[in-house]
Amino acid sequence: MATDPRRILTLTSDFGNRDGYVAAMKGTILTIAPDVRIVDVSHEIAPQDVMEAAYVLSSVVPHYPPGTVHLAVVDPEVGTDRKCVALEQGGHYYVGPDNGLFSLLLKSSEPDHIVELDRPQFWRTPEPSTTFQGRDIFASVAAHLAAGRMLDDLGSTILEIQTMHWAIPISDDQGIQGWVVHVDGYGNCITNISRLEFEQLQQTRRFKCYVGNAILDHRQNTYADTAPGETLVLFNSDDFLEVAINRGNASAMLDIKKGTSVNVVFVDDK
Repeated sequence: MATDPRRILTLTSDFGNRDGYVAAMKGTILTIAPDVRIVDVSHEIAPQDVMEAAYVLSSVVPHYPPGTVHLAVVDPEVGTDRKCVALEQGGHYYVGPDNGLFSLLLKSSEPDHIVELDRPQFWRTPEPSTTFQGRDIFASVAAHLAAGRMLDDLGSTILEIQTMHWAIPISDDQGIQGWVVHVDGYGNCITNISRLEFEQLQQTRRFKCYVGNAILDHRQNTYADTAPGETLVLFNSDDFLEVAINRGNASAMLDIKKGTSVNVVFVDDK
């Protein structure tokens, strides 16, 4: 049964803009929900890079109003028996493959409701393409959500979805082990270690951060707090620990890539 329509729908994918894949998804959406406002988050996620998509998605969701539908398609296992899912958390709705894509969004709280998209009447076609379920299943379901359909209309309730090990840092009283989950266009290396986690464990202690070929022991507030070419660590605008080089490319210069481990050790003053 329909309720008030949700007017904003965001799109995140690794499809790029060279081909017609994004336009095909938008056509599917607009056929079902012609009044929806579509916002392109990014279609330049590295191909099949679920980790990068998870970070990009988690970094933009807080800036949208409750009721927004977030469609994300980075799907290396498209057409296999991995589930197609939709979920609600904190008033936001998410549609995409069950492959860990929503791991960072779910690291601090469980979904309010999850459904498996097993009702073909809400797909674009009852016989969807095995290579383009973004168009035939996900876009169609997201459009129905944006038009006001309830999750229970669109699929059967399930209790859990996949989360990936890199979503949640490992910590004890002595420190935190995390991972680089995103390298942005400047070469800044963003980790999955949040300011809250870091400061709760650090308290008044000093720290050392080991990542790539760098050892860092001072936290800066801005990139310009160091001289050009100097390495630094700070919390970025999304409050995640970031390793950067002022006016330089930290990823290239420090041999840091997505998936590189980051070890923070807290040191008591003697």
